Amino acid sequence: MAEVVTGEAVVIDVPCARFPSRAVALAIDLITQLVLLLVLSGVAAAAAAGGALNAAAVAALALTVFVLVVVGYPATIETLSRGRSLGKLALGLRVVSDDGGPERFRQALMRALLAVLEIWLTFGFLALVTSLLSANGKRLGDIWAGTFVITERMPQQRGPALPTMPPALAGWAATLQLSGLDGGTAETARQYLNRYYTLTPGARTEFGQRIAAAVATQVSPVPPAGTTPPDYLSAVLAERRAREQARLMGRVTLGDSGPAAAPLPGPGQPRPGRFSPDHPGPGQLHPDQLSPDQPGSDQPGGQPAPPADRPGGFLPPR
Repeated sequence: MAEVVTGEAVVIDVPCARFPSRAVALAIDLITQLVLLLVLSGVAAAAAAGGALNAAAVAALALTVFVLVVVGYPATIETLSRGRSLGKLALGLRVVSDDGGPERFRQALMRALLAVLEIWLTFGFLALVTSLLSANGKRLGDIWAGTFVITERMPQQRGPALPTMPPALAGWAATLQLSGLDGGTAETARQYLNRYYTLTPGARTEFGQRIAAAVATQVSPVPPAGTTPPDYLSAVLAERRAREQARLMGRVTLGDSGPAAAPLPGPGQPRPGRFSPDHPGPGQLHPDQLSPDQPGSDQPGGQPAPPADRPGGFLPPR
């Protein structure tokens, strides 16, 4: 993993591509380029054999074909595909700028030009040495262009799970007044929870305090003392999701009337706003699970424990 500071001064962790996957992707690209060289060279040879070109023209054509295939082809395809050649596409890799942005033509051209030296002329030996010595696996082309290669397709990695609906906040969440919570603020809270495990500990604390304070100005009553920002936002979004589900199913007549306006649930039916294994709320703070419109999943074996680095001490202003 590598820390990248985006243009918005947000620090994120991105997965750097491993050398074996880069080597396989490079092999696919080299085979493609060699096929293009053979095809175009055959066309040039046929033209020379027909007497249409003299020796100087044939030499110039051969040089042009080599430059177009070795330099122009990778620079063009990586620019148009935003950092993905055929080999990288097959292996799920992408070239990005050091700030996490898409690869630009200038950067793709620089990488292609230096590839002539470190890949074609040295048979990949120079690229191998520089990649092994670089912390992010950069070859010379990446160093000069200000790029590196990341892995886009990775196995789902689940971080430490947070409670779906913190049991201590279930009763408080049932009394929430959510009519003042606008969609933009709720979406900001959802994105924070989605990206919780990609943020550095400092960013988790700072953003959590800001977003929780913004939500607290639109939601009442205030949570119990000592409630952490992830638990607070988790409970608010879980309750919001539960009430929306109940409204859509016809169990609540008003959008924010709360559980008091709903009829009592029958046997075996979940109580809106309360935790139930069969009616989970989206309090699961894993990035790929939590959403106001997508319920989280429960961890087998009971309620999951909070992570050790969860920021604490949040209490919205009264």
